[in-house]
Amino acid sequence: MTIDPATSASADPLLALVAERRTGVLVTLKRDGRPQLSNVSYAFDPATAQVRVSVTDSRAKVANVRRDPRVSLYVTRPDMGAYAVLEGVARLSAVAAAPDDEAVDQLVDQYRAAAGEHPDWAEFRAAMVADRRLLLSFGVDHVYGWDGRG
Repeated sequence: MTIDPATSASADPLLALVAERRTGVLVTLKRDGRPQLSNVSYAFDPATAQVRVSVTDSRAKVANVRRDPRVSLYVTRPDMGAYAVLEGVARLSAVAAAPDDEAVDQLVDQYRAAAGEHPDWAEFRAAMVADRRLLLSFGVDHVYGWDGRG
């Protein structure tokens, strides 16, 4: 199914599954075209059909996205009784360079959406810079899967 940003997650069982979960498998494409899979925590905004993932600049998935921005996110229920695959074209923020820069502010927003409040935001911000983190985000262009209803 192609995603209309006006589609409500509550009206679509596959988007509802993605909205209720916080972990999945991010798929990027290696240089040879084969998939590279990474377990990730993500934030999904059902109102805009946007996915956000905190990533580290030195990882293969970031190099892959810089070369070919097509990505997929696989999300499943713990019992494997339903799954959804979201497809889109990723964008990468700037790499976190200072605790108060825009990249770190975006990472704070992503963390809040995915995990809630952090016990020490100053420590979090410093870690984002030290880890050379950035935000990978994509709008959902297409979704498919099985909603577990038969």
